[in-house]
Amino acid sequence: MHFKNPEILYFLFLLIVPILVHLFQLRRFKTSYFTNVRFLKELAVQTRKSSKIKKRLLLATRLLLLTCAIIAFAQPFFEAKDSKNASNEMYIVLDNSFSMQAKGKKGELLKRAVQELLENTPETAKFSLLTNTENLWNTDIKSAKSALQNLKYSATPFELSAITAKIKAHKSVHKKDIVIITDAVGLPEKEVKNIDFEEKPYFIIPEAEQKNNISIDSVFINQTLENFYEIGINLSAYGEDFKPVSIALYNQKKLIAKTIINFDAKKKKVNFTIPKEAFHGYVTIEDNGLAYDNKLFFSISKAKKTNVISIGEPEKNGFLSRIYTPAEFNYNNYPISALDYNSLEKQNTIILNELTEIPQALQTTLKAFVSKGGNLVIIPSEKSSVSNLNTFLGNFGKIQINSLKTASRLITKINFDHPLFSGVFENKITNFQYPKTNSSFDISSPYPAVLSYEDQSPFVTMIQNPVAGITVFSAPINSTNSNFQQSPLIVPLFYKMGQNNQKTGVNALTIGNNQPYFVDVLLSKDAILEVKGTEDSFIPIQQILNNKVKLTFNDFPDTAGNYSVYDKKEPVENLSFNYNRSESDLNQVNTNVVSDFKTADTISTIFNTLQTERTDSQIWKWFVIFALLFLALEMAIIKFVK
Repeated sequence: MHFKNPEILYFLFLLIVPILVHLFQLRRFKTSYFTNVRFLKELAVQTRKSSKIKKRLLLATRLLLLTCAIIAFAQPFFEAKDSKNASNEMYIVLDNSFSMQAKGKKGELLKRAVQELLENTPETAKFSLLTNTENLWNTDIKSAKSALQNLKYSATPFELSAITAKIKAHKSVHKKDIVIITDAVGLPEKEVKNIDFEEKPYFIIPEAEQKNNISIDSVFINQTLENFYEIGINLSAYGEDFKPVSIALYNQKKLIAKTIINFDAKKKKVNFTIPKEAFHGYVTIEDNGLAYDNKLFFSISKAKKTNVISIGEPEKNGFLSRIYTPAEFNYNNYPISALDYNSLEKQNTIILNELTEIPQALQTTLKAFVSKGGNLVIIPSEKSSVSNLNTFLGNFGKIQINSLKTASRLITKINFDHPLFSGVFENKITNFQYPKTNSSFDISSPYPAVLSYEDQSPFVTMIQNPVAGITVFSAPINSTNSNFQQSPLIVPLFYKMGQNNQKTGVNALTIGNNQPYFVDVLLSKDAILEVKGTEDSFIPIQQILNNKVKLTFNDFPDTAGNYSVYDKKEPVENLSFNYNRSESDLNQVNTNVVSDFKTADTISTIFNTLQTERTDSQIWKWFVIFALLFLALEMAIIKFVK
């Protein structure tokens, strides 16, 4: 037993007072007997014995009364089991990612978690609330009520390591109690194991009852016809036993196509044919799973011609005019001697085809061209200076050209996953007529090869930076040195190189993906571009590059939808944003990752447990009760005992 005010116990010395009073009352007196009262002697003796018992009872009750009163003022208590952590600070981590849209026994997981916090958090409890997007430090449930009620689902994924790092950075002299409320969808085991707080956190993992979900993954142009686009829509089904689902396509708010999908497989592809014109809308489905991935916004820009120029001898560039047709490209070829340097900055792609040497002035111009988002293709000549090429390539990356080999080699491997071949092949080809080269340079490159020889050395490799692509061939592809011009691979390869980073397909950006976006617009130095949607607007980070502007969005916007880029009040271009689909699979839950931690079903269980384990058992009230009982007993003795 412990005392809050142990110094009060010194008053126990006051117990000597009733004892002294009692002794004073027991002083002996000489008794004289008179003849006329002699017959009362027997009664007096009996009365004297009764009086002694009464006085002793009164002394005992008064001593106990005073003792209980003094001990009550000293406030005795039994120390709690976990009293050393009674001053801990509380941190509540609430996952508000899209997977928390799933429905449990009492509704959506996030909404139910918020309701439990509002109903069961003690009003006097101080805590800090951290979500994927918001931080409320040292608050209470009344102050946090508005933020919790208005909490929205976040496009920012739940990253436990990032949130725990914030908690660690929040310096305090007290220890920390952490409660993590998450459905654990996609929660990496590594992040959980790296939690190194002194006290292990509590986990509350609400479980979804409905784990079936259908997601729209992507939209792309499957085929370009003369007057139409055939667009493909990829969908994924997570779970078992799906009913037919309706899918609809809208341009602006106008319904232009609708059909029913039967999920006889986990992956489905649906095709729609739309007019070959600008598109600014979305595709949507109706299912009973998560809502955030039921709609995918996308835009298709009005077709613009791509500016391509080749530099080299005209007779070696004839094949390019058959690929870069006037319908889609503004293509020109110039020999190095007749090149207009001022026209280079207006190009989208520049091809250096078999130049013996790249002049220093051209190197400087091309370096600036690439830094501003231009694409560069380098095809060496058998007579090219290796040192000249390496000096030039050193401006862009770590590719190095080595000595020329005259051995014949077959081109046998296609990197189907490379961006230059994205959407080109329906199936991976393993048996085709292999093109060859009679002589080629060895290339040392840390970058993925686009096409490779049979010995795995690169025939075509590419330096892909955030704004441009630099594609390097290891051999001349003229008809004397190679039959690559007769290969079916040449058309998609050069077509993709010419249009690399150009907006020639579906525009559907992912929120949180920091890949830059280029807008073809000429701005003055003081002008800025603004992105506007139906509900919100923002100004992205932007950089003027000749005849285009590079935009970086970071974590903007907050809401998926169709947006437009404005130069002052004039719309320049349409673009669309979507949420990342990383949380569509509700079967990713692995509760074993938290098996080493304390778990609970509700937040009230945790608060009750902490209060029980950390609240001292106050017993001073019992001593007050005993003091009152002894006081009542004293009164009874005085009144009823003779």
